[in-house]
Amino acid sequence: MKSTYRIAVIGGDGIGPEVTRHAVQVADAAVSRSGNQLDWTHFPWGTDYYFEHGQMAPVDFLDQLAEFDSILLGAVGHPKVQDHLTLNGLLLPIRRRFDQCVCLRPAYLFEGVESPLRNKAPGSIDMLVFRENTEGEYANVGGRVYQHTDHDVAIQTSVFTRRGCERIIRAAFEQGVTRPRRRVASITKSNAQGYGMVLWDEVFAAVAAEYPQVQTESLLVDRAVMEFVRRPESFDVVVASNLFGDILTDLSAIIVGSMGLAASGNLDPTRRHPSLFEPVHGSAPDIAGQGIANPLAAILSAGMMLGHLGLETAAALIHSAVAELLRNSGPRTPDLGGTATTEQVGRAVRELVR
Repeated sequence: MKSTYRIAVIGGDGIGPEVTRHAVQVADAAVSRSGNQLDWTHFPWGTDYYFEHGQMAPVDFLDQLAEFDSILLGAVGHPKVQDHLTLNGLLLPIRRRFDQCVCLRPAYLFEGVESPLRNKAPGSIDMLVFRENTEGEYANVGGRVYQHTDHDVAIQTSVFTRRGCERIIRAAFEQGVTRPRRRVASITKSNAQGYGMVLWDEVFAAVAAEYPQVQTESLLVDRAVMEFVRRPESFDVVVASNLFGDILTDLSAIIVGSMGLAASGNLDPTRRHPSLFEPVHGSAPDIAGQGIANPLAAILSAGMMLGHLGLETAAALIHSAVAELLRNSGPRTPDLGGTATTEQVGRAVRELVR
């Protein structure tokens, strides 16, 4: 195992730099206890860079990132820049270049956090959503003709390949067999999308046959939305396409208390390339600069990063510190019903880790 790990940090936009700063500090505190070291390199990419240079990052930014062991991202997005420019200018190229085909988004109801769903016990909601991350509805295949006229036409094509479906579904089953409940749910819409999602269903059935010890179900996405609210406890591992996974994980974050707890990892399972870790909450421009953003999602994302790098003890320290903070009514930001600042929450987690 390496003793020093090189991490690229892109604070990005809005609250991104605010929460990322605390994620870095907490990760340093956790890793220092194991005798390892994190070597951070900060990059000023995002919409501020866009306003100055007309692009979200330098032309060679992917080549620069390729040299690192991992990437920690704060957020991208700005009210004055269209979202498709920010995403396609930074985040989506990273996912595709480094073949980060798995987006892993856990949703866990911590003790001390109240779900908006009534009578949900701590730990009763505990799901891992595997979102396909490099193709599907976000493949950005299509075009425009007669643009800026009354006959404007836009064609957007989803891309589903057998390889792409199989590797995300297989990743979900490989995780499913390690968990006590051994359940995997597939999210589909094959009744309306008769090509791409039918292929998805076929691949899911084929992979499921190789894991007879795992219980499965297949849900249309509209029913899945309903069941996430009606019976969230029944879900264990969930596997979904790029778009469906993105939407469902916003819902899963809310039912466990807050987007401020939603961590994620964009993973290359082969580990040939760096993986990227980020909070799901986005840049939140409405609260940027106020010092009240919840840093816990960024901190938990850093914990996921350490686990992916093989620093399991440090990762466990971070998760335990966050759990202890929430369980014992430690400082919490307004999204969790508290009055604490970003600084107060970050400092409290750091002290628990130490």
